[in-house]
Amino acid sequence: MLGKSGISVCLLLFLGASSLAEETSSQRPNVLFISIDDLNDWTGCLKGHPQTLTPNLDRLAASGVLFTNAHAPGASCNPSRTAVFTGRSPHRSGLYDSRQKMRDVLPDAELLPKTFSRHGYHSAGSGKLLHYVIDADSWNDYFPEAKSENPFPRTMYPKNRPVSLSRKGDWQYVESDWAALDVSDEAYGGDFLVARWISEQLKQQHEKPFFLACGFYRPHEPWFVPKKYFEPFPLESIQLPPGYREDDLADLPPEGQRRGPNRYFAHIQEENQWKQGIQGYLASIYFADTMLGHVLDALENGPNAKNTIVVLWSDHGWHLGEKQHWQKYTAWRACTRVPLIVRVPKNSPGLPSGTSPGTSDAPVNLLSLFPTLLDLCGLPAESHHDGPSLTPLLSNPGGHWPHPSVTYLGEPKSFGLSTKRWRYIHYSQGGEELYDIETDPFEWENLAADEKYQVKLAEMRGLAPKSFVEKKLVEKGPEPNLTWNVATRGNAPASTPSGPTFQIEFFNNSTQPIKLFVLDNRGQPSFAAIIHGGRKHLEKTQKGIVWQVTDGSGYQRGYFRAGNGPAKAIIPPTASAPQPRR
Repeated sequence: MLGKSGISVCLLLFLGASSLAEETSSQRPNVLFISIDDLNDWTGCLKGHPQTLTPNLDRLAASGVLFTNAHAPGASCNPSRTAVFTGRSPHRSGLYDSRQKMRDVLPDAELLPKTFSRHGYHSAGSGKLLHYVIDADSWNDYFPEAKSENPFPRTMYPKNRPVSLSRKGDWQYVESDWAALDVSDEAYGGDFLVARWISEQLKQQHEKPFFLACGFYRPHEPWFVPKKYFEPFPLESIQLPPGYREDDLADLPPEGQRRGPNRYFAHIQEENQWKQGIQGYLASIYFADTMLGHVLDALENGPNAKNTIVVLWSDHGWHLGEKQHWQKYTAWRACTRVPLIVRVPKNSPGLPSGTSPGTSDAPVNLLSLFPTLLDLCGLPAESHHDGPSLTPLLSNPGGHWPHPSVTYLGEPKSFGLSTKRWRYIHYSQGGEELYDIETDPFEWENLAADEKYQVKLAEMRGLAPKSFVEKKLVEKGPEPNLTWNVATRGNAPASTPSGPTFQIEFFNNSTQPIKLFVLDNRGQPSFAAIIHGGRKHLEKTQKGIVWQVTDGSGYQRGYFRAGNGPAKAIIPPTASAPQPRR
């Protein structure tokens, strides 16, 4: 028998054990959130192209749940990434295309890392995660420095450009180019530096659980990577995209026929650069996969391996000739379908059993990532999130999934919708497409006009969104014009920033694309944006910040210095003789 003191000791031990058990059960898993830019299904595990090399992505897929029917919420970077990081669908937020600014449309939206920070996590990130901004207030730590709002570390590009694909017109994106560079990974920089910084975080023991986001920029253009990544793909062996068919336009509605053939693909064919472009894309994928390998090795060999959720995704796919199209911006599967892998360790609050290796062909969407991570980490759901949690499929990849997956195009009422077997495309002017993916995975035969499939067409229409908010454009009052300072050698002064942030609207009044750089307090430039001829572009700034303008080749044209508040910065159509940029 125990006396009073013995009972007290036992009670204290019991309470201590209970407290410890409660503390242990309340521990949250870490999150490693990996984005790969512009990666379509050209991965080994998705079998999108027979020559692709993605051993590290494939080993991650083999250790978690691979979603083989995952789709992006938007057909271009900004709407897709904004949807992922806010949990809000484009057709509800009003952000449909990359020309809109996230903070103009959603000034008060709380992003994924901020939500995790609010719940006690340390949120850190590196590389491209949002659309050419960092959104500094959403992070506890970032590389490069968050206040720069430039997510790109130094990257070695060729001095003389273009290298492979000539510039045909003002419409052309100047980064559409490719080349093998005689340089090491470390000297190249870019995603190598992102991988190294992320790896350093993973090798450390942390006091708090972490939300760690890793944004790889390749295979986004330009496809410049070290030459060793080109070597496995000799040009004479390059195979064309499996989904390409020359006569794949006749059965499309007028809007589909307009969205298919574009000037990029025609120009690439005219210059006999199609196989070279495919080679550059494959090399860039292989480079990104190697950088992914560094990150996975750091996780698996470090102290956080057994308590970290890993999510890998791409913001959208990419056409390399399918439907006579190059780039993105379409509702076809080549653009909407993306890699998605989720691996959950045991004892995670929302899935105590963790994930077992498997695949799911359920039609899922990246819009589900935000609510899924909250669910898995035992954090409260957010009522404004539009996507369903993927946790049921992580528990049972072959289970029932009643939700379609929708990818939105650049204007309301244009979208692509996926179910397990079928795809439905609707354009704002009324055109429709219907495909049976089981028998026609490359969407070669549009069944929308076939009498035999009218019941299925009606069924797919019934699954479509019923309402769309208008594309949100920010209304502005009259703003002053900043003074344009013509470049002479070395005359652009350093920035002297002070005060709150505000916006400058840059307008390229020339016919040629220009590059915009922001100068730091030492006068060193950081790339901000490319502005095509006749286009506008918004940037956040402070009083005293200097914005430098060069032409597409890097020659200085002039600069602006921000004043006391919002203003317009009009880049004139002509300038004095160009001077080399420092």
